[in-house]
Amino acid sequence: MRLLYGVQATGNGHISRARAMAAQLRRHGVKVDFLFSGRCRQALFDMDCFGNFAWRRGLTFVSHAGKINYWQSARSNSLRQLWQDQQQLNTTPYDLVLTDFEPVTAWAARRQGTPCIALGHQYAFLHSIPKQHDSLLSRQIFRLFAPAELQLGLHWHHFGAQNTIAPPILDLPATANDAEVIANKVLVYLPFEDQKLVYQLLKPLSGYQFVIFAPGLNRRDEGHLHFYPPCHQGFKQQLASADAVLSNAGFELISEALQLKKKILVKPLQGQMEQESNALALEQLQLAHQCKTLSTELIANWLAGSRALQQVLYPDVAAALCAQLVSKVGLGVINNNTGFNKTRIPGFEVTALWQQSRFLRPDLLPKGLAEQNGA
Repeated sequence: MRLLYGVQATGNGHISRARAMAAQLRRHGVKVDFLFSGRCRQALFDMDCFGNFAWRRGLTFVSHAGKINYWQSARSNSLRQLWQDQQQLNTTPYDLVLTDFEPVTAWAARRQGTPCIALGHQYAFLHSIPKQHDSLLSRQIFRLFAPAELQLGLHWHHFGAQNTIAPPILDLPATANDAEVIANKVLVYLPFEDQKLVYQLLKPLSGYQFVIFAPGLNRRDEGHLHFYPPCHQGFKQQLASADAVLSNAGFELISEALQLKKKILVKPLQGQMEQESNALALEQLQLAHQCKTLSTELIANWLAGSRALQQVLYPDVAAALCAQLVSKVGLGVINNNTGFNKTRIPGFEVTALWQQSRFLRPDLLPKGLAEQNGA
């Protein structure tokens, strides 16, 4: 079985999911070629596990000081280059294309008739989940940005779509749950914010140790502030030992922080419908706290206050999905000399994954979700 895996690299969350999936696919002996887009190749880091991966320009967004800059985003993207890349990408040698909201592989597969499965958080927005600033345009983007014959969303709750939304795919070291948690240690990941402002907000809070990751930072310590450039293993280690997480509202980091039972405050990227909707979902599920703007006083009050009321525990979703992928798609490839029949792409069975998930306080779920909860 040969698979082409397209990954949207604008955020590190997509890459983290791909790492977890890559490890499981290797266990099953699947030959996987990776293609990343949405970030310049030079800005990718710790990519050894993906081998000799391909890169395309793709599509992305530009932010400044915690807000989407739509004008710069439009200027930095090229629909002509996207069209050329998907025209030139040959997907016919592959039995299957798997896309995590990556448009070049998804559209190339559609044009050439290669079976394609979409797997990612964005596909949950095709269903009735909490949405902030929902519009016809946002719905069309989620539907057409990276389409596929089969689309499986990922979210913290299925919101009634337990057959087509799966729990989060987590990229955590096996030792993460056993790490010693250091009181008053806070992991800070606010890559879309002005880092000078982040420094000014955190400097007065000397009673806490802040471990701050962001692009462009150099490794240094300044009293209770510890600065790090982006890295994979170091970030996971600091997350495991932190007592709390202060971040934007990206899906993957919050998922891992929830699994490790961290205290969480999110400040969604303004103008980014996905992050604003994530913050709304966290608030409705009582999993974390959110704010629209950051201040020293607000951060201090959050740190001094109680944790979110709800806690969750998710199963190994990557292992379950890869096992299903290999058993269903792989068997189809073996039994069909002309290749896998794209009209018979098997759906994932994810209801059992929700039954294995635990919401430790289901009584705190919004009305209606407690009855649907598979815990």
